Amino acid sequence: MQWNHHIRYSVMVLLRFVLLVASIAVITFLLAYLAPVNPVDAFLGQQSVTSDEQRALIAREWGLDKAPLARFLLWMKGIFRGDWGTSYLYQRPVLEIISAGFRNSALLMMSAWIFSGVLGVFLGIVAAANEGGAADKMIKTLCYVFSATPAFWVGILFLLVFSVALGIFPIGLSAPVGMSADEAGIIEKMHHAFLPSLTLSITGISHITMYTRESMCRILRSDFALFSRARGCSKAQIIVRHGLRNMLLPVITVQCSSINEIFGGSVLVESVFTYAGLGSVTVSAGVNGDMPLLMGITIISAAIVFSGNALANLLYPLADPRIESRKVNN
Repeated sequence: MQWNHHIRYSVMVLLRFVLLVASIAVITFLLAYLAPVNPVDAFLGQQSVTSDEQRALIAREWGLDKAPLARFLLWMKGIFRGDWGTSYLYQRPVLEIISAGFRNSALLMMSAWIFSGVLGVFLGIVAAANEGGAADKMIKTLCYVFSATPAFWVGILFLLVFSVALGIFPIGLSAPVGMSADEAGIIEKMHHAFLPSLTLSITGISHITMYTRESMCRILRSDFALFSRARGCSKAQIIVRHGLRNMLLPVITVQCSSINEIFGGSVLVESVFTYAGLGSVTVSAGVNGDMPLLMGITIISAAIVFSGNALANLLYPLADPRIESRKVNN
């Protein structure tokens, strides 16, 4: 019975993922096709002296002379064969470009995700424990300010203060000047990724902090919390024994759903810090009409966002075993 449930659940998750990827692929292809960008002109440049015959030859080589539906079906056929195509702009396999960019972005996004989650939960608990007090008001004010502040503006501010004025952190790039990202050590990579990661994490701190605060405030006002306090338990004991476990489910939901915000915010943050990651590759693909690369990044992005929701579903039974038992009984 339990194995049958897991198999049915896995099949449903896989079907939802396939439908999601297919829908996003169609929408992305239509938007890229309707965009007023000529990939050949973007590749050669508007002022290029290349003849019309040579431009037509390049377009034919890339399959741009085919009908939109035929181009999309050819791309889908290549995906099923494991061939994601060749980038118009970089003239390299799409998967190779995405892999190189993702290695740098993974460090940035993962550190920002962990930092925003840990600090957000901590600040939310502190605010709830001091509800109505000075600490609560200060934390709420900071959250309101951070949620209303664009990430790129925060990044520029950090650059002016910590890079230009104080000279503590590098002004940009993902590795020291004259050194590729593969040659740089982990300390050098972390040094270059610190400011972008801090900027990116600020976009998610407000949501997790306010959500944790509201969840913990409801718990501290509940009947069992009042009963525990009547028995002589301190507020800290109530938070540790009852609050943390009862607020795990909503915190897991918010934290896992923030993956898409961090992934989307990385595009702007990497542009501000000239950080060589997947975000800068995405901008280049969109501006230059690089259809194969843009479609590949879209599929990878959808998979990452979907994995956040799947991760939440996997963590729910660990936080509350009753969820697993209810699934099996149903």
